[in-house]
Amino acid sequence: MASSRKSQQSLKSAKRIAVALSGGLDSVVLLDTVCKAQAKNKTEIYAFHIHHGLQKQADEWLVFCEKLCKKYKTHFDFRLLHLTDAKQQGNVEARARAARYEALTDLCQEYGIEDLLLAHHQNDQAETVLLQLLRGSGVAGLSGMPHQRDIQLNNQSITLWRPLLEQSRAELEAYAKEHRLKWIEDPSNQSQQYRRNAIRKQIIPRLEKIQPEALANMSRSASLLGDAQTLLNRLAMQDGKGIVSKGRLKVLALLALAKDDLPAANNLLRYWLQTHGLLMPSQERLQAWWRDLIQAKPDAQLEWIHDDQAIRLWRGFLQASSLNKESAGEWVFKTLPVSSKKPGLPASWVEEALAVGKITSKARSGSEKIQIKPNSPRRTLKNLYQEADVPPWQRQAPLLYIGEDLIAVAGIGVSYPHQTLSGKRLVPEWLQNPVK
Repeated sequence: MASSRKSQQSLKSAKRIAVALSGGLDSVVLLDTVCKAQAKNKTEIYAFHIHHGLQKQADEWLVFCEKLCKKYKTHFDFRLLHLTDAKQQGNVEARARAARYEALTDLCQEYGIEDLLLAHHQNDQAETVLLQLLRGSGVAGLSGMPHQRDIQLNNQSITLWRPLLEQSRAELEAYAKEHRLKWIEDPSNQSQQYRRNAIRKQIIPRLEKIQPEALANMSRSASLLGDAQTLLNRLAMQDGKGIVSKGRLKVLALLALAKDDLPAANNLLRYWLQTHGLLMPSQERLQAWWRDLIQAKPDAQLEWIHDDQAIRLWRGFLQASSLNKESAGEWVFKTLPVSSKKPGLPASWVEEALAVGKITSKARSGSEKIQIKPNSPRRTLKNLYQEADVPPWQRQAPLLYIGEDLIAVAGIGVSYPHQTLSGKRLVPEWLQNPVK
């Protein structure tokens, strides 16, 4: 993922909002309306463009968006995505969409932006509802795209807004023509090999002939189903008391709920997947999971691959984690307040070691030992991991060394003999990279 051509940044702490700008009709209209609405206040407007590289004209679209932002005097930045071969797992539409959201949220985090505006409109909502209906989705899928959604990224909250969701494409076109706006057309939108385009070109026009208010009615239905999903989530939270613990599911309690009320257990399981940002499973896959859980022995270890993540059963708990990415992250040193009574590494020692390149991270070799408590011997990492109930797949984070001394182990702690209770102190902390 690459980025360049950043505009000059203001050092003022004015409120910032961003618009996802593709250069198409909907995003151009959104940028125009936002700039006009914010003309009289101090809100800084940013426009973010995602260059997928899937079309020959992609470079031209980038240039178009950059010039448009100069016209509106808005900040501009972009991301260049390198999507893998379309023959790999997942269709190219879904992978491009996921990568686009990831890039947009990364840009928001980089610029300290908490509100990101997306240009989805009423036609997009209708297409989404019809696609979900064809897939046999439940209430969550049929509720379509929400008007707003909060996401968490590295302790920062970002709100996605869709202010055009009640406007039809025809209304957007009328606005654009009235204000003499220019936009670009994506030729791939004409190809009906994609299901969404086929629905757009063949199904939507026929529905509008049968029922002129079809789009508005589907949008209203999606909103009502969204309300229903909110109630189902509330029910799942109630049913999850005593079952959900630290983001994990207690399998025996979950099976007990399934025995008494399978729909409630399915709802809880779907809600749990939703909280981890995972797609809803098919009915067949859900039934297969229940069979595996019922047949599993008390000490069994299971692993299911779903939505490019692993759902694992270990020590009676179901937990979700990334695939082979558990070691992706970095060690950072955080400063303790002077008044803190917590121990930490002497800051002068750490800074000196950092200056001469003596701070390193290494993979486990299998024979390491560390003392993490006073009046206790050095113990093997294997024993410490077992006592801390750290799953095997979370034991791959590199170990932190200063010189030849093992200083810290992710999930275990910091070497006690190297810490002090006085003076300026630092605490090493392993920061896991967010799941991509």
